[in-house]
Amino acid sequence: MATELILLCTVAFAAGFIDAIVGGGGLLQTPAILLILPNYPVATLLGTTKIPSIAGTTLAAFKYARQVKFNYRVLAACAVTAFFAALLGAYLVSRIDNSVIKPIILVVLVFVALYTYLNKQFGIHQEKTYAVVKQVLLAGIFGLIIGFYDGLIGPGTGSFLILVFIAVLGFDFIGASAHAKIVNIATNLAAILYFSSTGHILFQYAIPMAIFNLSGAFFGTKLALLKGNKFVRVFFLIVVFGTILRFAYDILKTGV
Repeated sequence: MATELILLCTVAFAAGFIDAIVGGGGLLQTPAILLILPNYPVATLLGTTKIPSIAGTTLAAFKYARQVKFNYRVLAACAVTAFFAALLGAYLVSRIDNSVIKPIILVVLVFVALYTYLNKQFGIHQEKTYAVVKQVLLAGIFGLIIGFYDGLIGPGTGSFLILVFIAVLGFDFIGASAHAKIVNIATNLAAILYFSSTGHILFQYAIPMAIFNLSGAFFGTKLALLKGNKFVRVFFLIVVFGTILRFAYDILKTGV
């Protein structure tokens, strides 16, 4: 158990660091726990990762909140719908074959990477392209979609939320990251409520991982706020490309 715990805590630190900047820390943390603890049910391992995820995300959200002005109507619409959708996703996680969804995610990520790379001003400046009512409606719709995905699978949720806040709602990278963290807290909380009520959390691993995830989030948030939007854009691209490679490898390896 000691070796497994050390490996998981190391991964949790890196995941917290990445997640605080651009989201997507789960893309490192989730495959790692599936590999390191192969004898446990998938639902149990996914539930366990939610504890460190919500710890790091909460710290990052707190630090962002001190320097970012939140759009509370948009935030509430997205967070509330995402919460209930994540509950449904967590309920269904043991009833749907995740391998069916992986190829779809890979295609989406390729599109995200190309769009971000080709559009040099993407997320650099805040753009208000919609009326408030339309922003709230869109936030609620995408909250449902991404919240359901987070409860069902999880990895990459932060990156998808950031993409929506930028491409759909017109935020810059820093603002998008801040809002995404709050929504991600809601989805993680929903999943934790379900997984803990059904005994699907290994607290002996989850608590130490949470401490290391917090540490990573502290340094990641500090770096993001120090370096600004251009740095976060580059980091976002790196994480998305890494995610594409990871999903492509999984799909080719398993033949799904």
